[in-house]
Amino acid sequence: MTFKYVAGALLAVMAVANSGLAQAQDASGSKYDYHDAFGPNFYTKNGNEYRAATGEPGPKYWQNRADYQLTAKLNDKTNEITGTEVLTYTNNSPQKLGFIWMHLDQNLFKQDSRGSAIVPPTGSRNGGRGQVFDAGHKIKSVKLVGSETELKYIINDTRMQVFLPKDVAAEGGQIKLRIEFSYISPDYGSDRTGILNTKNGKVFTVAQWYPRVCVFDDVMGWNVLPYTGPAEFYLEYGDFDLSITAPANHIVVASGELLNPAEVYTAEQQKRWAQAAQSDQTVIIRSAKEVTNPASRPAGKTELTWKFRIKNARDASWASSASFIIDAAKMNLPSGKKSIAISAYPEESDGNDAWGRSTEYVKKSVEYNSKKWYEYPYPAATTVAGIVGGMEYPGIVFCGYKAKKGSLWGVNDHEFGHTWFPMIVGSNERVYGWMDEGFNTFINTLTTEDFNNGEYANKRPMDMQRVGEFATKPDLETVLSAPANMKEKNIGMLLYFKPGFGLTMLREQVLGKERFDLAFRTYVERWAFKHPTPDDFFRTMENVGGESLQWFWRGWFINNWRLDVAVNSVKNVDVDPSKGVYITITNMEKMAMPVPLEIKYKSGKTEMVRLPVEIWERNVSFVYKHPSTEEVVQVTYDPEKSMPDFNPDNNVWKK
Repeated sequence: MTFKYVAGALLAVMAVANSGLAQAQDASGSKYDYHDAFGPNFYTKNGNEYRAATGEPGPKYWQNRADYQLTAKLNDKTNEITGTEVLTYTNNSPQKLGFIWMHLDQNLFKQDSRGSAIVPPTGSRNGGRGQVFDAGHKIKSVKLVGSETELKYIINDTRMQVFLPKDVAAEGGQIKLRIEFSYISPDYGSDRTGILNTKNGKVFTVAQWYPRVCVFDDVMGWNVLPYTGPAEFYLEYGDFDLSITAPANHIVVASGELLNPAEVYTAEQQKRWAQAAQSDQTVIIRSAKEVTNPASRPAGKTELTWKFRIKNARDASWASSASFIIDAAKMNLPSGKKSIAISAYPEESDGNDAWGRSTEYVKKSVEYNSKKWYEYPYPAATTVAGIVGGMEYPGIVFCGYKAKKGSLWGVNDHEFGHTWFPMIVGSNERVYGWMDEGFNTFINTLTTEDFNNGEYANKRPMDMQRVGEFATKPDLETVLSAPANMKEKNIGMLLYFKPGFGLTMLREQVLGKERFDLAFRTYVERWAFKHPTPDDFFRTMENVGGESLQWFWRGWFINNWRLDVAVNSVKNVDVDPSKGVYITITNMEKMAMPVPLEIKYKSGKTEMVRLPVEIWERNVSFVYKHPSTEEVVQVTYDPEKSMPDFNPDNNVWKK
């Protein structure tokens, strides 16, 4: 382009500006800066051989592996769990490792733990609710398999560093550890594990019960954040073999497939299991009337050992009780693979009629998400009624025993939605809690709309202006804050609702359902059983969706910006309504979004116009020329309340 041409263009722009019809660059009172919203250099790192610029794993992506053989014995009188763990750890990284780090989550409940120290006087969901007992993991021994030599280890709060006699080689080296441990279960363990007392016996919901190896990855190296309560887990994938010994009058449910049903169920119950495996309707395995009948358990035993297996999982949990009613139904997966939905609950839950539908809820939730995003990978999906209000583990979830119909659908749907985030897509919950809770909250909206034609769905359209009012309050932290950096009162908004609302807006207002669903499904497929970061998600959505979304990530996720668009004026072209109108709008706050406008004419007719987000790329105020042919009497910004505009007072211009 020659200087002569540039100079001519500059003079032309100046002439238009002087006409008063150009887009204003400095609207009075506006906080908006398009250099911030649409600035370059959103990604601070280029793609590499581990994580590609397209958002997918690179050609040399790696992650380590942890396979577990676990035994446990439950003493239901003392609440003690005694166990043995054989950990096979595979180092696929390009670095040799001289030690490994492990989580000892039960140490949170010690009176002198770091987590206990930060619980405020007003209390917290996290911690043991002030219970004083002999808490924490007791490590009896740590040895190499095949050796009687004790390995050196250091326990620091909820973490244990195990020093190895020889480095684990890079790119495929393995080590096997044998760890013997025990602990006393808390009555209420941070709403994730605990004991419910019922008239027919205790319900043990058992989680975070064995030493779990920390993740070693290409982002942080060892991920060794202490477990102080607010955040959840980041774990390696592997296969789990469980062997759980409990009193003979107990029924045990756990992650994965039961391997020895003939040893732990009666002949009649085994027939019912076979029926349930072929039935779309719920089949009772043990009824409420049978719970107190000794004939509902195998005779002649004081204790029984239950064996389970789950493959390619990141954790395993279980529950045990003499009080369990059990029912089940088959789940229909897209590939035709077999899986079964199971519910275990005490008589106290059966009476409110909600838990009688629990298996139906689990079945429909899992079937929908399997078809929509990625097939459910486990042979069973078990939900347990207990003291835990709602917590997810691979193949098994714990839900509040008092839950009513609608709330039980919600908690079952949410906890099993976690199968996709983070059980399949294994993001780092301790740093990026929104990547599991927020994504799951979003997919819950779709399953709820689908279930029984919206039996529990909100029949009214979502008022995103109202959402914008409370989801972008100035005193909130950002979505990308780590859970430990948020006020506990803000966690529900910032980890669950705000990112969930954000994905709904992205799907319905920015990309459209078809493009969004393809990109989101691709993200799940790319990162199934792997460890994505926020950049991997952002890049995938942009590359597959075919759209630069950096303005969106900046406004809703990275910053706590607000949206406020004002309709300033409407003027006829050449003072003639038949020649069209100039509509001036101003972005008063820092967030950018597309602009839906409703134009109402004197005749009563209305017309919708949608201006793209790009009008804000270089403008604070924008003048839109609308080709109307009759007098305009009203212009309304966002009449359907689909945008998070927190201040609707300036959304309407009237003649």
